[in-house]
Amino acid sequence: MDASRLKYLPVDGLLHLAALLPLWLLYGLADVVFVIMYYLWGYRKKTVLCNLRESFPDRTDRELNAIARRFYRNLADQIVETVKLLHISDRQMKRRMTYNPADIALVDSWLSRGRPVVAYFSHCFNWEWAPSITLWSSMARSHSTAFCQIYRPLRNGWADALMLRLRSRFGAVSIPKKVAFLDLLRYRKKGIATITGFMSDQHPSAGDPGYITRFLNHPTAMITGTETVARRLDAAVVYWDMHKTRRGHYHIDMRLIADSPASLPEGEITSRYAAMLQTTIEREPAGWLWSHKRWKNPVTTPQDENR
Repeated sequence: MDASRLKYLPVDGLLHLAALLPLWLLYGLADVVFVIMYYLWGYRKKTVLCNLRESFPDRTDRELNAIARRFYRNLADQIVETVKLLHISDRQMKRRMTYNPADIALVDSWLSRGRPVVAYFSHCFNWEWAPSITLWSSMARSHSTAFCQIYRPLRNGWADALMLRLRSRFGAVSIPKKVAFLDLLRYRKKGIATITGFMSDQHPSAGDPGYITRFLNHPTAMITGTETVARRLDAAVVYWDMHKTRRGHYHIDMRLIADSPASLPEGEITSRYAAMLQTTIEREPAGWLWSHKRWKNPVTTPQDENR
């Protein structure tokens, strides 16, 4: 073991012990974490309230503060639910993270015919449970299929290894963002159909100019790499619309974005994703990751420039 990771062994042990606790007890811990983050620490509270205020200018301060409190409760739940991945059973996960059977049947149909699938996703709670789609799909047991997710490696080696372990809990393959297209292309050359989740709601990385659109009352640069990959693979493109049904229970409905990416003009796939994501957020405003500094680098749309 890397010597630099030895110091994290006590933390690793505590996390494993915590993951053995039932969720109802972990939610008691989450309530304490909420109080610390919201009332005592004020973790990124200015960023959260600023993002909410600018995104929903018609909401009152009272409404925005209520959304912020619910957001921090969701964030606290996200923390303990993610830790629980270390020891949660397949049966319990399938009961708590559900998919529409008709959507799964469509995905399985594509994969069985060798058609790759690109799934747009976002930081809507609890995104870390979404890879459990493998528990629902009959194709997850096929050697001709790979369930993948694209991620940005963390700087801390121990934390990165931990998150990879959690995200592969149900058999999903994590692919670093920098080599995403090359790895997916290798799968295709081997005759392996892939369904790949792309978290595409953050600010574009350096080198990606982004697709500029109106999103949550902001001129916003959206990641274009996901659309580029979908076009080059001629993949079916879907959006995973995640929502919380009650505490510790989530559901994903799959929305078709494009069955034939090449038939759409450049940027249309990204534009449709942005519109679908905004609908999700407007439906459950406390369910998105508002603590992210999404608009720290302002941009303008062509319409804004012509005003």
